Amino acid sequence: MSDELTDLQLMKRIGRKDSNALQLIYERYERPMYTFAYRIVKDSMLAEEILQELFLRIWNAAEKYDEDQGKLSSWMFTLTRNIAIDGLRRRQIRTSQQVVETEQLNRTPDDSADTETAVETKVIGEQIREAMRNLSQDQHQVVELIYFGGYTQQEVSVNCDIPLGTVKSRVRLAMKALKLQLEDIGEEGQSYETRNKSMR
Repeated sequence: MSDELTDLQLMKRIGRKDSNALQLIYERYERPMYTFAYRIVKDSMLAEEILQELFLRIWNAAEKYDEDQGKLSSWMFTLTRNIAIDGLRRRQIRTSQQVVETEQLNRTPDDSADTETAVETKVIGEQIREAMRNLSQDQHQVVELIYFGGYTQQEVSVNCDIPLGTVKSRVRLAMKALKLQLEDIGEEGQSYETRNKSMR
């Protein structure tokens, strides 16, 4: 019976949040979409992540599929290609960041560095760490993984078993809280600098 349902019928059911319909679409297209993703990224784990993201998008945006614009498989191949390209970009950025961080760690400290600048940098670093500690545990977790661990929001969602929407919400709230705290720090720093110059 399920084999008799057309792609359009299944997509309409997915639009009504019918998980069985999503499972049927998954069974029909999982293999070709995985193969297509793998050909682009040449990485089995990344191809699996792309597949997960693809079906998550289908679940969240089934109503965006328009049969008049082509077959469902064509729409899915386009989505898969876009997700794969985004995945490659993220991986390239993450790799570049790791290289820079490694170079910074291996760099020999400059003994002639300006002492005042060094102290100021240390103070700012401590203030940022303090701001991080003021986040809720949930917000701190996602920020730590994404901005310091190099994970994507999708990876955090999967690895921590948290809905992707929840991950995005926690990141958004955490960034807002950090921005407010760091703005306060900036104002305090400017006041201190003004006072310090007036005393010279």
